[in-house]
Amino acid sequence: MAVRKLTIGERIVSDDTDAYVIAEIGHNHEGDVGKARELVVRAAESGASAAKLQKRDNRSLFTASMYNEPYTGRNSYGPTYGKHREALEFGHHEYTELAKLAKEVGIDFISTAFDFASVDFLAELDVPAIKMASADLTNTPLLAYAAKTGKPLIISTGGANMEDVRRAVDTILPINPELAVLQCTAVYPAGPADLHLSVIETFRREFPEVVVGFSGHDLGTELSMVAYALGARVVEKHFTLDRDRPGSDHHFSLEPAHLTKLVSGLREARKALGRQAKRQMPSEAAALRKMAKKLVAARDLPAGHVLSERDIAIKSPGDGLRPYLIGELVGRTLTGQLAADSDFTFDVVA
Repeated sequence: MAVRKLTIGERIVSDDTDAYVIAEIGHNHEGDVGKARELVVRAAESGASAAKLQKRDNRSLFTASMYNEPYTGRNSYGPTYGKHREALEFGHHEYTELAKLAKEVGIDFISTAFDFASVDFLAELDVPAIKMASADLTNTPLLAYAAKTGKPLIISTGGANMEDVRRAVDTILPINPELAVLQCTAVYPAGPADLHLSVIETFRREFPEVVVGFSGHDLGTELSMVAYALGARVVEKHFTLDRDRPGSDHHFSLEPAHLTKLVSGLREARKALGRQAKRQMPSEAAALRKMAKKLVAARDLPAGHVLSERDIAIKSPGDGLRPYLIGELVGRTLTGQLAADSDFTFDVVA
């Protein structure tokens, strides 16, 4: 039987663990390393497992026309799309500083790689895992290149069909078994009907050796608990200090209080799932004694009496023979007299 396990840094992610929660900072730092530092610290304080950025080599990533395309409006940080992206891009100095800070506050520091140069950048930085965006699920050359780093890969599947997901998994697994596949919908924000969380179960059946997760663009935290119950063990949500800030991602991101609620809710979900075996628990004993039923004498019964159903009553408390045993008493003979409401036991019948 395949073992579904992913190791990211010192953390093991499997069906038996809490969710690995990724606080997706993305470009919500607005190009300000001070804000990025605060986001990393607040993500750690909220209990997230990882804080994540996005890495692009903008000059090689975009065509000249797209790079120079005018980009204006409230969410713009530059006059063209390329300048906008450059304004939000961190380099080696900022990444090194943030990685050091993350280690100090006890949170993993990872990033999405959007191109070959960014894979090299993150591998050199020695991040504990690399994320691949939904838009690159069909970019098998990039997926294979990232897989060859030996870093655990986390791939999102927004905008994909099952054939796309299979192709991506088949590209990565022969090279690198450390893989997580996240159900994702490329809608920002996503409503409940957009999420299709049942795909998590499909992924688990289709890829028994792969950790499955959920990258959610929904506004709340509750449906992430549903995802965990369905088997998601990596949960990614966008993270911001203020939803009202300008920028394309702030409005559907979680603020620190929401992230704290998400982490605690996922931990409670794990506790609530418990074990698969159905067993009576010691903590249920008091309630069962009070509310359950037992078999007692319906009236005073003499010794030598042959029992019929009319001789046997079903009453609380439930600290005696259970009612399903009534058939084992009917037709048997009392070895001694039994007062009304007295417990039946197998010691008083022959």
